[in-house]
Amino acid sequence: MILDAEQTFTLPYPGPPADAVAFVRDPARALGRLRFLRDLRADQESVRGELVVPLPGLGDADLPFHSLLSVTPDGAELLPQPLSGERAWVEVAGQARAEGTDLHFAFQFRAHLATPDAQGWGGAAFEKMIRAAATRTLDRVARELPGSIQAALPGPPL
Repeated sequence: MILDAEQTFTLPYPGPPADAVAFVRDPARALGRLRFLRDLRADQESVRGELVVPLPGLGDADLPFHSLLSVTPDGAELLPQPLSGERAWVEVAGQARAEGTDLHFAFQFRAHLATPDAQGWGGAAFEKMIRAAATRTLDRVARELPGSIQAALPGPPL
């Protein structure tokens, strides 16, 4: 099962343009306040972590992701990498750029979920529940991205 979500938005940066470029090139800082991400690890080459999907009656499912970080002249790009040996994982792609003090973001999420063969009504209902929970989580992550990144911005300059 494959599920997709995306979000595109612009935020004002409360500082000089050079600092705005540095901010969009630092995914640990920019994404660090997103509450559906767990174990976020970023360096100059890649970003890794887990997207947490709450499943009613089953607890949380952690969908790992790995994206390469590519610096661009005005920002950075996340390039999703496939994960092998996982029953469920998510591709996280993104583009972030600074134009003066405007920050432009575009994120794409694609969840890969391996579910057991849907045998009869019970299996079909389980698959439908998993699909609904994962879809809600991806949509929630996409909706919360602007506010989470806004919260990570520095306060206005003094």
